[in-house]
Amino acid sequence: MAWSKQKALDLIRKLGVVPIVRVSSTEDAPRAIEAIVAGGLNVVEITMTVPNALRVLERVASQMGAQVLIGGGTILDPETCRAALLSGAEFIVTPSVDPKVIEMARRYSKAAIPGALSPTEILHAWQSGADMVKIFPCEPVGGPRYIKALRSPFPHIEFVPTGGVDLKTTPEYIQAGAAAVAVGGEMVSAQALREGKLEIITENARRYLEAVRSARQALA
Repeated sequence: MAWSKQKALDLIRKLGVVPIVRVSSTEDAPRAIEAIVAGGLNVVEITMTVPNALRVLERVASQMGAQVLIGGGTILDPETCRAALLSGAEFIVTPSVDPKVIEMARRYSKAAIPGALSPTEILHAWQSGADMVKIFPCEPVGGPRYIKALRSPFPHIEFVPTGGVDLKTTPEYIQAGAAAVAVGGEMVSAQALREGKLEIITENARRYLEAVRSARQALA
């Protein structure tokens, strides 16, 4: 499957959950991703903090890229952005707003989801060409209540809150107006990986997916 920017964004919107794979070993990343996909989530973000992240990204994209939408996360500069895209990333996620990174993603016709927190940063990200805006770190500044407050001045911007999002707050974020949530260690359990209990990650993926579905049904 060829992932156009529109198809990538449509899938993120449809699923409503972006699992963040931030693991401590090169070998753990593909295992974690397989477990996530088994739970029904065929989108993942591989952070550049993973050891040999670009090599991992290239390997996973080569083996699973036709079935799984793979993004590059924790992108801090345009050079890393380009390297991630050339390694197979279909969307880019950053912890902060760097217009040059957004420009690089747009140059390759890939989705850019930069991180922002304040209203000024959010508007700057949007004006710089962001496709969605990651609200990070969201939980410490109010969580779902903060997303709800932001929706009033920015109804046209799609928010992806992350940073402290868990299974309990996921429905609250969706009902507050988030387009999707991004979830790291709360889904991709380091302990489960260490102990080889991948079924825990698979079940976590299922539960997050169901939490989003239920929240959207409640809104309908």
